[in-house]
Amino acid sequence: MKVGLALDSSIAIDGASSLELCKRAEQVGFESVWGGEHVLMPDSIVSKYPYTKDGKIPAEPDTPIPDPLIWLAFAAAAAPTLRLGTCILIVPQRNPLILAKELATLDQLSGGRVELGLGVGWMREEFDALGVPWERRGARNDEYIEAMRALWAGPHAEFHGDFVDFDPATCSPRPVNGNIPVIVGGDTDAAINRAVKLADGYFPGEGDSERLGKLLERLRQAAEKANRDPSEIEINAMFGAQMANPVAGIEEMAALGVGRIMIPAFFFAGPGGLDRMAEFAEKIIPLTQS
Repeated sequence: MKVGLALDSSIAIDGASSLELCKRAEQVGFESVWGGEHVLMPDSIVSKYPYTKDGKIPAEPDTPIPDPLIWLAFAAAAAPTLRLGTCILIVPQRNPLILAKELATLDQLSGGRVELGLGVGWMREEFDALGVPWERRGARNDEYIEAMRALWAGPHAEFHGDFVDFDPATCSPRPVNGNIPVIVGGDTDAAINRAVKLADGYFPGEGDSERLGKLLERLRQAAEKANRDPSEIEINAMFGAQMANPVAGIEEMAALGVGRIMIPAFFFAGPGGLDRMAEFAEKIIPLTQS
């Protein structure tokens, strides 16, 4: 089982502190670092946040949320072996040709360490502010991934779809290994089917073991229905509530077939945080290797 560090916004924006966390994470055995995004936070949000009981996002409107690709480039040089992931990037909000270039550039500069965790978004108000259609955002997302993969596959790519249309063209540099792993986030049936259809990994955004188990059973059934081996889809899970008893948490995640846990960085923020990370790693990371 891999162990990743999920940088939340308030920590990531503090450049010196976040780099120290990344360096220490690399030293003590973490495998990856992750950053998420929102372009902006409207003052009034009616849309329901899917990961809290009250449907409210646990962030103030002026909470700093750095762009994940710029932040990961910042972190890449400080920790030259950590993998660099977005958790998550709202792909339908972006221009896919520009995004293909940005991801491939970061992948080249980092030596092939990039993973694209993506979602289709939950906040309609953000889409409206950006002038991006809310409707059919799932179809837009899927086509954007296909178009980016066409550009990454080689020179003289062309693509003709409902949302992306270009004649033969070349986008260089391309990813080190010819592609970038895609991890689909979300806990809906649409997200599960999207993971089965086009992803290398699945991140349901769910840390509760019981609910996570039910989601993974739905994923397994969807994969089998689509004649895809479920074991091909790496499972990523947030490891937050489990920090109260991390040994038991590791056992639960292993039993569910989780391939990577992501630990919120706020557990290691503040005075003594680097020491707490080292103590955690010494005790817990060996358990993930057994």
